[in-house]
Amino acid sequence: MTAATESLHIVCPHCHATNRVPAERLVDGGTCGKCGKPLFAGKPVELDAASFDKHVGRSDIPVVVDFWAPWCGPCRSMAPAFAEAARQSEPHYRLAKLDTEAEQAIAARFGIRSIPTLAIFKGGREVARQSGAMDAASLMRWIKSKA
Repeated sequence: MTAATESLHIVCPHCHATNRVPAERLVDGGTCGKCGKPLFAGKPVELDAASFDKHVGRSDIPVVVDFWAPWCGPCRSMAPAFAEAARQSEPHYRLAKLDTEAEQAIAARFGIRSIPTLAIFKGGREVARQSGAMDAASLMRWIKSKA
């Protein structure tokens, strides 16, 4: 397969189906072949136990996960910056949020001990981790330097 015809797997943020998108058409966004909704919504994807492994394991673009909880003040204060980073980073990165209170098994699986914790996954593997809240500019710099 040549670079001109290379396809990337992109997981739909709505129905979580895996779609193939030609690499050269990634910036065009595209729509899901299953549900017909946009593959990039410009906002973080809310993950749960059923969708976490699909997004992290099947996506060919890096997935940045914000491990957070509703009772966490720094998590709530970082939410607008994380949303802004999602708008800026798609379609090259997928930003997602996982509520560690609701999904304790996943948080335990990744040894999340403090929140907010951000982790970047590529090819199903964690490649970087950062604890603590960040503003949008710092978040984008961190993502670009690690992913």
